[in-house]
Amino acid sequence: MSSAYISTKYLWPTNNRGLRIKATCKCGSITVSWDYSLNDNENHTNAMKALVNKLNLDWGNEWTVGSDHEGYLFVPVRKHNVVTL
Repeated sequence: MSSAYISTKYLWPTNNRGLRIKATCKCGSITVSWDYSLNDNENHTNAMKALVNKLNLDWGNEWTVGSDHEGYLFVPVRKHNVVTL
């Protein structure tokens, strides 16, 4: 399952839609509206969770996450992909 990850990115506001987050994986994608009562990390995490629920993914409950200027990358934690430095 080497390609098991979810990326999220900002979809900036337009004249017709507010700020949104798009979560994408190899199996599909979902777009969720920005919740202004939550912080940045929580909004991206909610988008990731919405995609997991939509696609009924069984990738476990532990995830590691990183971010850059475009969004976040969520990777499920598995014994074979844990690195100790």
